[in-house]
Amino acid sequence: MADEPENGADGELTPPAVRRPGFDPVNDAIALRLIDLPIEDELKESYLTYAMSVIVSRALPDVRDGLKPSQRRILVAMNDLGLTPGGSTSKCAGIVGETMKRYHPHGDGAIYPTLVRMAQEWATRNLLISPQGNFGSIAGLPPAAMRYTEARLSPVAALMLDDIKLDTVDFTPTYDEKLVEPSVLPSKFPNLMVNGSGGIAVGMATSIPPHNLAEVCRGVIALLDDPEISIAELMEHIPGPDFPTGGTICGRSGIIKGYQTGRSTVVLRARTTIEEDQKKKRILVHEIPYQQSRDPVIKKIASLVNEGKIAGISAVRDESDLNEPVRIVIELKRDADPDVVLNQLYKFSPLQESQSVIFLALVDGKPRVLTLKEMLEEFVRHRVIVIRRRTQFLLSRARKRKHTVQGLLLAHANIDEVIRVIRASKTQPEAKQALMQIKTPSSLLQRALGDSGFEQFQQERGVAEDYSLTPVQADAILKMTLGQLVNLEQEKLVEEHAELILEINGYLEILADERRIYGIIREDMEQLLASKHADARRTVISNEEVGDVDLEDLIEEETMVVSISHQGYIKRTAASVYQAQRRGGKGVKGAKSDDDDPIEHLFVTSTHNYLMFFTNFGKVYWEKVYNLPELARDAKGRAVVNLLNLAEGEKIADCRAVRDFSAPDHYLIMATRQGLVKKTDLTAYSRPMKTGIIAIKLREGDELVSVSIIQKGDELLLATATGMAIRFSEADARSMGRNSSGVKGVSLGKGDSLVGMVVADPDATLLTATEKGYGKRTSFGPNAVGDDDADTAAEDDSSSSARYRTQNRGGKGLRDIKTTDRNGRVVGVVSVTDEDELLLMTARGKIQRIRAAEVSTIGRNTQGVKIMGLDGDDALMAIVRVPREEAEEAEEEATE
Repeated sequence: MADEPENGADGELTPPAVRRPGFDPVNDAIALRLIDLPIEDELKESYLTYAMSVIVSRALPDVRDGLKPSQRRILVAMNDLGLTPGGSTSKCAGIVGETMKRYHPHGDGAIYPTLVRMAQEWATRNLLISPQGNFGSIAGLPPAAMRYTEARLSPVAALMLDDIKLDTVDFTPTYDEKLVEPSVLPSKFPNLMVNGSGGIAVGMATSIPPHNLAEVCRGVIALLDDPEISIAELMEHIPGPDFPTGGTICGRSGIIKGYQTGRSTVVLRARTTIEEDQKKKRILVHEIPYQQSRDPVIKKIASLVNEGKIAGISAVRDESDLNEPVRIVIELKRDADPDVVLNQLYKFSPLQESQSVIFLALVDGKPRVLTLKEMLEEFVRHRVIVIRRRTQFLLSRARKRKHTVQGLLLAHANIDEVIRVIRASKTQPEAKQALMQIKTPSSLLQRALGDSGFEQFQQERGVAEDYSLTPVQADAILKMTLGQLVNLEQEKLVEEHAELILEINGYLEILADERRIYGIIREDMEQLLASKHADARRTVISNEEVGDVDLEDLIEEETMVVSISHQGYIKRTAASVYQAQRRGGKGVKGAKSDDDDPIEHLFVTSTHNYLMFFTNFGKVYWEKVYNLPELARDAKGRAVVNLLNLAEGEKIADCRAVRDFSAPDHYLIMATRQGLVKKTDLTAYSRPMKTGIIAIKLREGDELVSVSIIQKGDELLLATATGMAIRFSEADARSMGRNSSGVKGVSLGKGDSLVGMVVADPDATLLTATEKGYGKRTSFGPNAVGDDDADTAAEDDSSSSARYRTQNRGGKGLRDIKTTDRNGRVVGVVSVTDEDELLLMTARGKIQRIRAAEVSTIGRNTQGVKIMGLDGDDALMAIVRVPREEAEEAEEEATE
């Protein structure tokens, strides 16, 4: 007994040889069944199985009927329920339940949205489901719950299901193997091209845009007429996609590439019009791009306006109604250019979208990228198979019916004998056998069938003196009623027999000649062209090619006045809003300013320039001018901390506008309050980060005052608060790295500080302004090297006092302006010519625009003249030059 096997953990017998000391029946039995398998192989096999399931059974459409399994199952379930186009509608909840019960192994959360999309006219080019109730809207509103909505098949869907019961397609078992479902629909039209499809599978995606039914049908006809037709010739019939929401396709290159390769991108824009009159300008949006919703588009445009990304829009409102589902009115400001605003909307808003074109579909159960011609060829191949199978089914049915009719005619020809045999039989099986024994003479059968019918009969059964009934014919005779024995019924059978012979011959001809099948497909296409389903094209195809649009191309270049307050509020305003006044005027309100927040920085630049922001921490940031908030001239501005990533306590010290950082022999030179200057190559500042980069290493207690961009050979002039100025060559300051402090530019007396720096121009003059509204112009004069200590002697030299001679860097300089009690301390200097204009801003936010020619040109050591009238407690804070181009435009406007 010791050698007998024992029962293992799984009920099997464990051999004695397996037993050993410490034998564990359970764990050892499990260990015997374990198989070592590399995890890489198992993961690969499992993932491939999952991937193929997603590709074939869920995400990708079949090239033959253009449907995914979920869509196909919904249509089949509705057909089973009898929800035909001419019938009544049924609750969508019942349709979803029937689909889930019979065919689709997923929940209603996946089925109902699929049903809804096939019923939305803005999502599907030719509806497959006729809706009743709330199925959502193009505004973006969701559909009602499925218990409230109803639906039935559309006439187009009926064309896809036509002939499905004639053995035209294969059927496969459903998920529970209780029923069968079609693997594809017969589909009389290329649904994949007409309604398009989109889906993401594992490692691949499809994005087939919808097309116009009439154009696709004409393309199929052209392919049938000429199988060697080129894609370019096909495009004469199918020019491009036709989206249900209309819009405009920009250019044909994307369409051509997509049709030729199966992959491309087309740019789709909203259809807009511009209305202009003397009082207002506005942009009307009539159609939006495919797969966009109206309300989210409006919200996005409003958000772009609020964020300052799109300027020139004063209001956006929705005027859509039932007659015009999309009507978005965009009101523009008076000075806005409608074309520029529209281009900005195309750039930033959903009014322009890029639509992918990926002609990926299942061909013979495998994913494949197709060209336009290949897609039509696959549809034609499918229709050939469907028509051939349908013909074979009808042929078989006609032959069966003809066989039965021949038996009934045999009974009529020998009716007396048939009745006698039936009456003599006790049971139906006995009667059936007795009928099969009856011999009907060929003469009687010829009389019943006629000559042509009898000849056809002889071809099938052979030539004989008499004929007997087959089992099928005997069953048919036993099922005859007495009313079918009248002579009239016999005549009907003869006529039916003749018609069946014609039908069979017709079917045989179709099967024998593929050109007949192509003719049937052509007839189907022509019927679709003549039907109401073939409507006009909705999407316009323009010849305007749109590539990657440079943002600057969308923004009008104009001169802007940028101001930054003491507390860090920034804004930009068009320089054209400040009209030139006579010197000594009061100016206009330029910015709202609190008593403790005066304007500190004011400069004029172009919208396309970069702005380099230099801070009191010695760092530099940059930003495009058009990204700054554009506000009215009397607006306070927006906090600069919302624009730049400034650290706590960091504020803007100066700004400079730059168009090109790579310009050769260009330097950035900085001057500090303590009189230091530092020169660095401009390219060193071409890549600032979000958190800023080091611009200058400041010494303790020092701060940045002025920044200029210079070239080799330039000369600089530094001005101090006490009215001193020094001019020296840029070559005196060697080029340094960014993280350096610089060298001495001017020696300062007690209580003095640097207030400005300009590039000396022999053809220009230096305008100096003081805090009490006085100023003067003095010629720079020709280059002349002088003595650093000759300042006092030169004060009385009239020829010397008319200019600023070149000195060595680091000296005290020359007297520029007298800083008396009347003038106050110097607040700024600027280099101007007679053609220039100036903007002056006070601590209370007033701005005045004057012509530089109105300020007298006098010597250095003078007090100057009044250039701006100030209120009692106000003070001049900044002065900048308006570029010559802007000044000329303003003068022309004033003349007109």
